[in-house]
Amino acid sequence: METQTIKIGLPRAMLYYRYRVLWRTFFQELGMETVVSAATDRDILERGTALAIDEACLSLKIYLGHVAALVGQCDYILAPRVSNFGRHRSMCTRFESTPDLVGNVFRGSGQKFLSYEVDEEMKKKDEEEGFVEMGKALGCTAKASKKAYKQAKKAELGQHKERVQKYEQQYKKEGMKVLIAAHSYVAEDPYMGRAVSDYLKRVGVIPVRADMVDREAALKRGKELSPTCKWEINREILGGIAMHQNDVDGIILLSAFPCGPDAMVNELITRRVKGVPMLNLVLDSQSGTAGVETRLESFIDIIRFKEGKL
Repeated sequence: METQTIKIGLPRAMLYYRYRVLWRTFFQELGMETVVSAATDRDILERGTALAIDEACLSLKIYLGHVAALVGQCDYILAPRVSNFGRHRSMCTRFESTPDLVGNVFRGSGQKFLSYEVDEEMKKKDEEEGFVEMGKALGCTAKASKKAYKQAKKAELGQHKERVQKYEQQYKKEGMKVLIAAHSYVAEDPYMGRAVSDYLKRVGVIPVRADMVDREAALKRGKELSPTCKWEINREILGGIAMHQNDVDGIILLSAFPCGPDAMVNELITRRVKGVPMLNLVLDSQSGTAGVETRLESFIDIIRFKEGKL
């Protein structure tokens, strides 16, 4: 009798954009199938909004919409608990509470959820240990799970390095360059931040990403702007700005309403990064593309005026 392949659902939101290669490779190495939710659209947002509390950020509402789209389509839906990578290397609390949140919101659905935990500060549990425990929970041996994790980590690091090299080439091109400082799940989501980079390309501006840098180097450079910032991804973005602020004509601080860490860090950036035009663009569920494009058009005109090209 043929054994049925286990299907793992991956919501195309939040940490998916950072860890998609790691997750997909890990499950594939263990002989499992991954099912990814469709790209964000209005329906996804509305479904997630109906499930979230009013105070939830736009990214979380979208995430819940993606989870809802996967319910009943797979054996498990991945909902990791990523708390921190050590002292002063914390993640937003939404990533620490994800398993509890989805377990509660979808408690009557009959859907099973799968998780792994990363908490190096309090529980001394690193990413590899979390993945090995998750593999064992799926019926795999510790040896097979560890091997799958190492292959997955190698693939993830390789993919990130390739993307970083691609963006580094962008800085060498002729033309106006604008640095987008945003979380990957904002910058790459087609219903949120991707519209920003698409518009910049259409009008002949080269968009580059503050988070597309060597992560370890960025964590070190980020201390130049804030030695006390505790959020891991925000620290990487700060480092990316410190590394490339002199290579660009402008910076867009792109965030989803009402993200607490971004609100604090973006205020810090506007106070400490001088000499480069900056636009603070906050996206919410009511924003239309036309409104965003109008602000981007004005920002580009400001840059051109500053450079004497308008």
